[in-house]
Amino acid sequence: MRCLLFGTERYAIPILAPLAAELEARGGRAAWCLPGVSAQLAPQGERLEHARAVRRYAPDAVLCAANVVPPFLPGLKVQLFHGFSVDKRAHDRGHFRLRGLFDLYCTQGPDTTAPFQALAARHPHFRVVETGWPKLDPMFRAPAAEVASLREGARGRPVIAFGSTFTERLSAAPVLEPELARLIAQGRWYWLLTLHPKCAPELQRRYRALAGPNARFVESEALPTMLAAADALVADTSSIVSEFLCLERPVVTFRHRRPGPQHLDIGEPGRLEAAVAEALTRPAALMQAIRDYALRIHPSRDGHASARVLDAVRAFRAEGLRRKPLNAIRRLQLRWRYGGTLA
Repeated sequence: MRCLLFGTERYAIPILAPLAAELEARGGRAAWCLPGVSAQLAPQGERLEHARAVRRYAPDAVLCAANVVPPFLPGLKVQLFHGFSVDKRAHDRGHFRLRGLFDLYCTQGPDTTAPFQALAARHPHFRVVETGWPKLDPMFRAPAAEVASLREGARGRPVIAFGSTFTERLSAAPVLEPELARLIAQGRWYWLLTLHPKCAPELQRRYRALAGPNARFVESEALPTMLAAADALVADTSSIVSEFLCLERPVVTFRHRRPGPQHLDIGEPGRLEAAVAEALTRPAALMQAIRDYALRIHPSRDGHASARVLDAVRAFRAEGLRRKPLNAIRRLQLRWRYGGTLA
């Protein structure tokens, strides 16, 4: 089977990379198409940068970690999602928005499967299969040596991960920066820091400067291993929160848009130290809420979501494609944007 791995942002790479590895293990072929992502950041392997090259490649499926996919590209269009549904936007504008471009939605867990199945009942041009999320495969199967390498600097101290969304009105990174700098200098815990690739370059520079004997900055591509290495997480309304909760470990959220019993949510930077200390005690009620939440959003923990995605693609191709809505304006917009170069 030939697949095209399609994404328009750097964060698509760790979602699609496990699928490339699974394809290779099965004797298949994967090619990358990453419009807007610099060649220096692209993974090793075949990269197609023009629509004509994609048509010659003739993929059986386009595995997509983006909200849109050029409809004129050949092959089954598969939506894999670039994050969990964390209610940043209304459902009809966010995670559950239908654009009439995809044939198959590979959902992460019951929390997303049920709404998409309800939509599929009204719009029968696509199919829904619950596979789990390929991005989490490396987190559940993180090599012990890589986890140990990230924890090495802790020298026995608890390891706290920090991550933040790029959405400015929801981002904790600018507000918590002084308090994080104080806690890092204090040295009570060891910190693994990362920021969304779309965060402002100056903010990225300042967070990288916090690295030292008590902290390390981790690039977004290594996020799954970073999460596997952490004892607790500090974040905001970012899908990284949901990813980490799938490990059934505690999270301190800062002004989460919709805090739940699975979060230790704080509203002021001065409460951060006490909240992290509480999280590390793993209170029984909190941990039960985390377990319940994890079962809703991503019950599979075997690290084989990529295998299930490819199985679903093969099964769907055997059924044949269904006619999608015309949506002529969107299709013209995408042809104008992607009809030539895809670099």
